[in-house]
Amino acid sequence: MIPVCNIAAALPRLAAERPDQVAIRCPGRGGRYDIALSYARLDARSDAIAAGLARRGVVRGTRTVVMVRPTPEFFLLMFALFKAGAVPVLVDPGIDRRALKQCLGEAQADAFIGIPLAMLARTLLGWAKSARMRVTTGAHAWLADTTLAQVERDGAGAGPQLADTRPDDVAAILFTSGSTGVPKGVVYRHRHFVAQVEMLRSAFGMQAGGIDLPTFPPFALFDPALGLTSIIPDMDPTRPAAADPQKLLAAIERFGVTQLFGSPALMRVLAEHGVALPTVRCATSAGAPVPGEVVAKIQALLPDDAQFWTPYGATECLPVAAIEGRELLTLRERTEQGAGTCVGRPVAPNEVRIIRVSDEAIEHWSDELLVKAGQVGEITVAGPSATDSYFNRETQTRLAKIHEAPSPPSPGEGTSESGDRARVVHRMGDLGYFDAQGRLWFCGRKSQRVVTARGTLCTEQVEPVFNVHPEVRRTALVGIGERGAQRPVLCVELRGEVARSQQPRIADELRHIGEGFVHAAQVETFLFHPRFPVDIRHNAKIGREKLAAWATKQLRRRE
Repeated sequence: MIPVCNIAAALPRLAAERPDQVAIRCPGRGGRYDIALSYARLDARSDAIAAGLARRGVVRGTRTVVMVRPTPEFFLLMFALFKAGAVPVLVDPGIDRRALKQCLGEAQADAFIGIPLAMLARTLLGWAKSARMRVTTGAHAWLADTTLAQVERDGAGAGPQLADTRPDDVAAILFTSGSTGVPKGVVYRHRHFVAQVEMLRSAFGMQAGGIDLPTFPPFALFDPALGLTSIIPDMDPTRPAAADPQKLLAAIERFGVTQLFGSPALMRVLAEHGVALPTVRCATSAGAPVPGEVVAKIQALLPDDAQFWTPYGATECLPVAAIEGRELLTLRERTEQGAGTCVGRPVAPNEVRIIRVSDEAIEHWSDELLVKAGQVGEITVAGPSATDSYFNRETQTRLAKIHEAPSPPSPGEGTSESGDRARVVHRMGDLGYFDAQGRLWFCGRKSQRVVTARGTLCTEQVEPVFNVHPEVRRTALVGIGERGAQRPVLCVELRGEVARSQQPRIADELRHIGEGFVHAAQVETFLFHPRFPVDIRHNAKIGREKLAAWATKQLRRRE
């Protein structure tokens, strides 16, 4: 008998092994952490909700939009949907309204579950018109067919619920943040989630019984499968850069948090606050390159035996590679000299390869695509967590996926269950290269490269050169004009309040810094921007497309 492939399959086992361990703890009113779910309660209540939803037609394969804040209801719902074999659809609520409506329309959802405000917005703005079943987390079924509480009551006593899901069954549709375009719905199969859990456990040494503070709520879904306790932080998850460090530290101290996840923006908040984190043994930061100064400060706040990991990946494939903070700090000078940002070595069993840069679709894999050792190209990855398609986006799927024929078995070696089918190679859309030590270096997004008459400039090989200026907070390289003859422009965001009259001086100093480096020397135009646009998910990825449009207008006014 083939075992069920489902991230929720671990829940009943853990509920039996450690029924009283807190699985999820959330802040209630006034920031008091008085809301908690034990593993036994999370398992039993998600069973009841799964059964109640089944009575209403939300069953295996039912696409279900979930627009619920990181409260116990969110985690109960997600595990109930996984148990039912339904397909939760998650979209960042902070994205542009038109993009949000487009995403929800593309998902063609059969059900919609949301907080009262989401139910109102759905009605007024026409979200997810295909949804035939509507459930609200509110106390009354306003603008909905029923309440979540009623769904749970109807399913009480139904017993264990776990659909017989197969590895290739669709488990969820997770939309990208849309930081470089309209968000795309990434199709996750059950085998992808199960693989991610095992890769995270192996790569970062996550042990059952640990206490996690995941400041990006979807990451908390992995915690129950890993036997961890999740402490949901008292913060707005869509604004990590604005998190209150004192509230975060209070939770870390009170509950003895042993591991922490945060975007570079959130890690900067803790780094600048400067208070030690004595209980944390493992910290991870992802979403964008972590500045060297932030890595150094966080490393200094952690115990000597703690590890600070900066994993590299994307919604379409995570984790791809990882590097520990101490090693990253030894390479900081190379980053500041234009080498790019080192993201470490591939996480086993991923196969990461570099191919020549192209904006065209590549249908079939060929080793002729590979670039020479040390040469910058596009990063690709093949592995158990690499997803294979976008939902209802055939063009984007063709541009991002390459089909690779399976390798023939060695003499005397049998074929595995998946060894006789082609595997999907995911194109990360990032530029990078491998160094002589087998470490992967990230050079920037392919779509954000600047192609001048003299060659190609990569954002992560240019910006760090200028970021060393003491009055500069960060910079962003953009290209103006047609690719192949673009004019490189460096947008500059300064630290604190700097008088406008000082900008010409700073521009001259930046120009002088750039003269010492091959790539940076091509940048001769500097524009000062008051506050860079960033992604809504991690507040870390710079919106260079928006800055390019802004820079174009600025230059037209000057000329």
